[in-house]
Amino acid sequence: MRGDRWLLRTENTTYAVALAGDGRWAELTAWGPHGAETGPSALDWSRRTHFITPADLAPAEYIPYGLRPFTGADLVAQRPGEERGVWWTFTGATRQGDSSLRLVFTDETLGLTTALCYETVPGTDVILRWTELTCTAETGLRLERFDSAAVNIPVTGGARLTYLTGQWSQEFQLTQLELARGSFGMSSAQAVPGHAYAPWLAVQDAASPAEGATPTYGVALEWSGNWHITTDAEPGGAVRVRAGRVPHEGAVRLAPGGTLTTPRLACAFSPDGLDGLARVWHRYERRLTGDRMHRPRKVLYNSWEATGFDVDAATQLELAGIAAEMGAELFVVDDGWFTGRSDDTGGLGDWYTDPASFPDGLDHFIAQVRDLGMDFGLWVEPEAISPASGLYAAHPEWVYRLEGRPATLVRNQLLLDLGREDVQDFVLGTLDRLLDDHAIGYLKWDMNRPPTERGRPGGGPVEEQDLDAAHVAGYLRVLDHLRTRHPHVTVEGCAGGGGRIEHATLARTDVVWPSDNTAPLDRLAIQYGYLHAHAPHTMSSWVTDAPGVFDPRPRSLGFRFVTAAAGVLGIGADIRHWSEERRAEAAGWIARYKEIRDVVHHGEARLLNSPADATCGAQYEEPGGGRVVVTAWNTGRLDGAPLVPGRAARLRLRGLDPAARYRDPASGVTYSGAHLVHSGVPFAWTERYDAELVVLLRE
Repeated sequence: MRGDRWLLRTENTTYAVALAGDGRWAELTAWGPHGAETGPSALDWSRRTHFITPADLAPAEYIPYGLRPFTGADLVAQRPGEERGVWWTFTGATRQGDSSLRLVFTDETLGLTTALCYETVPGTDVILRWTELTCTAETGLRLERFDSAAVNIPVTGGARLTYLTGQWSQEFQLTQLELARGSFGMSSAQAVPGHAYAPWLAVQDAASPAEGATPTYGVALEWSGNWHITTDAEPGGAVRVRAGRVPHEGAVRLAPGGTLTTPRLACAFSPDGLDGLARVWHRYERRLTGDRMHRPRKVLYNSWEATGFDVDAATQLELAGIAAEMGAELFVVDDGWFTGRSDDTGGLGDWYTDPASFPDGLDHFIAQVRDLGMDFGLWVEPEAISPASGLYAAHPEWVYRLEGRPATLVRNQLLLDLGREDVQDFVLGTLDRLLDDHAIGYLKWDMNRPPTERGRPGGGPVEEQDLDAAHVAGYLRVLDHLRTRHPHVTVEGCAGGGGRIEHATLARTDVVWPSDNTAPLDRLAIQYGYLHAHAPHTMSSWVTDAPGVFDPRPRSLGFRFVTAAAGVLGIGADIRHWSEERRAEAAGWIARYKEIRDVVHHGEARLLNSPADATCGAQYEEPGGGRVVVTAWNTGRLDGAPLVPGRAARLRLRGLDPAARYRDPASGVTYSGAHLVHSGVPFAWTERYDAELVVLLRE
């Protein structure tokens, strides 16, 4: 490879970067399947317009304000009190084969060295990108913007953007927008990714269909705090995506000799549309999970929706007994188990078992649960604190606050400043005590409010505090400690539902909670969007009695179980009021799930239709192709008759060997792969039969 051009190769793709602008920036020349780097670049937008600088037209990988003054820079830096702007030149490259690359640019006048970092992820089609900024100036630097990377997308007719929107209880709604010109942005200032948008984006040429053999590009930001993703349809036809974290203070100070490393931006490509891109993300997240991927995700029962804050050992044990009879493997006591927690006005921070709730002690109760054949789990909210708690009385300085300003209560609580080392040590000590002293195998970490008056009086100049990054570092430090010190403990991530789901969290937890909304059709739409960005083995899903919030149409117990079986199955209903018949049906679904969960969690997934269609589903193919699992739902009318009188609905499968034969042991029917792909699996939907779990065995 020439000294001014570099290739990065993933399993199926090539990413080509070249030096341009007389050594003033690097630009993308090709990104796609192997061989896409041959021939002229599809991203050459030079000479298409005037009244603009060459840097503003270039498909630059990362470029500062100064060189790129008009169309949007990825880095804005200055010496305090001086003009903004960086005018750097290329000063070197290091690489390791086709798997990693580091390009260094230096502005000696300003005193800034910038390294653009690239790394491929083995076994995937993901390239990680990030930036390292080092201050060589004696006075330090002020960084107003410091994105992780910019991504250039080759399009011919504008861009189709696919992204995930929502609100609390309606997260992960798959949304699309065509962007011919102008800008589109998503962001969060809530110290977590938030419920309104996920830090994930897919980009396609608007002239191509969304599915099928369509080149599809994706980015996902690995950051648990404030963030933005901005897409610009620029002059000359370029589509450029910039992504990075957003400092709470508006800017941060980089001290002399200091280095700031941005969050990693995962960049993915698939030639097979949004569904193909989803499989790229799934493979990547299975790799993020590491050896814990081999740990079966247990069927859990969580008591929250049955008892709320009214927690007592007798009632909890009654629920545990019923759950065990149905086949649950894990019993989780949710909020309300600790002192001062009769409602949401107190207790947070005082993490000791309430003796009134567990008069014989928590260990005795855990032993009773384990005697039923189940593991035991506990809910915690380590970042939260109640004003009425003993912890707040002892350490009021530990909460985020602004001197002389009133505090805003959200859910009757405040938020601890987890960026402080003493607060981190308190949280670590609390969790170590709980996990060392009690036989707890599962921990649900929740966060039910964002910071409002986010300040740290006495913490020094605001731009030196970088409170958002400090909180993220503290949060990740605690999660890393849990994995190292308590490797047997399964950790679930939650933030008022799906408020904090991104790759930094997914790399350190075992499952996450996508939404507090468990209504059947609502949840199906949430999971449909979620599975475009994230893997099934990370998706905790419960069967409850919850009525629909946004789609109130009733659905059967089977519908709820098949929906939950598309990820990690749990139960949250008040099963004390279920009939024996209903419990027996539940036991049957749980048994079926246990037989196929390894395929769901480890297999190649395909999303079949969408919840807007009358019949939709998900297909999971076992590694090696021995079993194919299909979860199917009827989202159309329910009147006791087939969807079309006299005819069955059909769900066409994808990616199967047309010459192979697949047997359904439940019905005894054998299909050819060609039939399943061309005609599909038939379903005669009725009011009681509105979902199904099909297992096909390859013969």
